[in-house]
Amino acid sequence: MRKLCQLVLIVTSPILAFAQDQPDAAIMKKIREEGLERSQVMDIAFRLTDVSGPRLTNSPGYKRAADYATKQLTQWGLQNARLEPWGEFGKGWELSKSYLALTAPYYRPLIAFPLTWTAGTKGLRSAQVLLITGSDSAYIASLKGKLKGKILITDRADEYKQSFKPDANRFTDEQLQAMQDPASVRVVRGDTAARRRELEQARAQYRTTVIITPALRKMAAAEGALAILVTGGRNHDGTIFVQGGGSYAAADPENFTTLSLTLEDYMPLVRLLKANIPVKLDLDVATKFFTADTKAYNVIAEIPGSDPKLKPELVMLGGHLDSWQAGTGATDNASGCAVMMEAVRILQAIGVKPRRTVRIALWSGEEQGLLGSRAYVRNTFPDEASRQNFSAYYNLDNGTGKIRGIYLQQNKDCGPIFSAWLEPFKDLGAGTVTINNTGGTDHQAFDGINLPGFQFIQDPIEYNTRTHHSNMDTYDHLVADDLKQAAVIVAAFVYNTAQREEKLPRKPLPQGTK
Repeated sequence: MRKLCQLVLIVTSPILAFAQDQPDAAIMKKIREEGLERSQVMDIAFRLTDVSGPRLTNSPGYKRAADYATKQLTQWGLQNARLEPWGEFGKGWELSKSYLALTAPYYRPLIAFPLTWTAGTKGLRSAQVLLITGSDSAYIASLKGKLKGKILITDRADEYKQSFKPDANRFTDEQLQAMQDPASVRVVRGDTAARRRELEQARAQYRTTVIITPALRKMAAAEGALAILVTGGRNHDGTIFVQGGGSYAAADPENFTTLSLTLEDYMPLVRLLKANIPVKLDLDVATKFFTADTKAYNVIAEIPGSDPKLKPELVMLGGHLDSWQAGTGATDNASGCAVMMEAVRILQAIGVKPRRTVRIALWSGEEQGLLGSRAYVRNTFPDEASRQNFSAYYNLDNGTGKIRGIYLQQNKDCGPIFSAWLEPFKDLGAGTVTINNTGGTDHQAFDGINLPGFQFIQDPIEYNTRTHHSNMDTYDHLVADDLKQAAVIVAAFVYNTAQREEKLPRKPLPQGTK
């Protein structure tokens, strides 16, 4: 999901932390050597992406990845590795075939991806394209009797504007400082004009796919149209940002066939039709729905605690295993899952025996609203008594970038602790501790009930510009050295949390909360 940072307060981190939070230098060295010199993180990522394929929740690809993770965690010596059901999700879905080509006035293959949970065409279809130029109910009603056998495309302005900015970037020292210095807030928030353009593009896409399309879909299905074509302002240079196409509830009907195109393939069709030049397309889409098991599953495994007093207490780490369909979910979020799996592998490989129990969780249903993690928290920690043995949850879900620090989620008492834990890794680029909140991913499930849940600060690389929820979210966009660094830091944080005498401090409850 899109990750938005809300800047709030400021951390004042003392140079010296409590004595118990000074990391064990010998263990930190072992973690670094294992994670940087003998890393398996890219092989893990390969298994989760190229081998498993797209990992839409309840799809065959998700099941392949979850089975692999469960088996691999067991082989590394973690205990009770399992697929744990968390509740009802709905239909699984898989794309079996997708072909779209312009055949008149000339031939040209087009780049397009069907929206998830939409139906297929039942074979190759050749059809005229009809331009939809209005959106109000009177206009939609005027289309009655005109849609049978047609492929529909909605009119839109040509919105492509060159940005003249690189797709990939890292946080500068000034930006990292801005996360801790309110005087530099503008550096973090970036160019306001660019942000306004991004928001307007998002609104335009919303108007096309959410407001116009549902009315069209209803009439299109009733009239016997073949498909609807959509696009968005970000769909350019061969990249398509594409997500869901409607309900996935088990009892709901299949959604109408809808495909998202690149702007460069979409706009020529619109311009031809506006010039009264007939346009014809060949279309062949095959999709499969899976309803035999509509429950959803998280992957769970443990390193049991070694201290008789502390082993009932939990230190958790995780990321979401599910993805969207156009790529193989490499940066969102096979990268986070591979780092978390590598972190527990490192701890196992160097032979440490954490005092508290370490539990890894790979979530499903995150892309539909943090469903897997929220259900897990609801099922596992239903009341205050069940929450007493919980120390912390660490999440990774902002792409392939290296860790630059950590968001405290306003838990100021953890600031000095985390500053001390990051000190051995400043040479690797990690040192920022900010009181800021960040949202949009699974640590919120824990933070929402006042359990310490944290997300790491990561270099953005191409996350929001190129890979997030797009057909470019593939293995080739991963940065191996960044993922190695991230796994080392996560392993250190998990180990330090498991070893300290006390659980991590919690935020004060809001006034009036019991």
